[in-house]
Amino acid sequence: MKTIAFLLHNYFEQAEYEDVNNQLKDKGYKTVLITTHKDKNVQAMEQDVNKGDTFTADIFAKDAIVSDYDALVLPGGTVNADTIRGNKEAHSIINAINDAGKPLAVICHAPWALINTDIAKGKTLTAYHTLQTDLENAGAKFVDQTVQVDGNLITSRNPDDISNFVDAIDKALS
Repeated sequence: MKTIAFLLHNYFEQAEYEDVNNQLKDKGYKTVLITTHKDKNVQAMEQDVNKGDTFTADIFAKDAIVSDYDALVLPGGTVNADTIRGNKEAHSIINAINDAGKPLAVICHAPWALINTDIAKGKTLTAYHTLQTDLENAGAKFVDQTVQVDGNLITSRNPDDISNFVDAIDKALS
């Protein structure tokens, strides 16, 4: 059974974790929640402004063994994504997955992390529309599509695209 890790901090977009997680589990994958937060209890947000549910992470980022995971998913949420983009432990995990050529699935605002890890340069990516200038300034080509696959990178725009995002992750792991 393949294992997919989710990496987040706090104040992440609930659907981009919970719905993606549930759909991947329904397809037979094992999932693990990794956090860079100081507490394993992490707060979800709905549409970035309303508090959603809380979830309990399985492991702290500092304790994660990247070779245990077949893919990595980065949920968005503005606060979460902005925190992850500046977190060195997160960068280490993201870069290790990318360097291993494993699927790196990134949705909504989470592609900010691809800028700070120097992964975006030269790639064709999609994201929440407000990230277009950031991604282009980092040397990426921005496209407005539900899902964009460039090598091992899978990017998606927002919660409306989750079904296509999950299908792309599943296809990459098949």
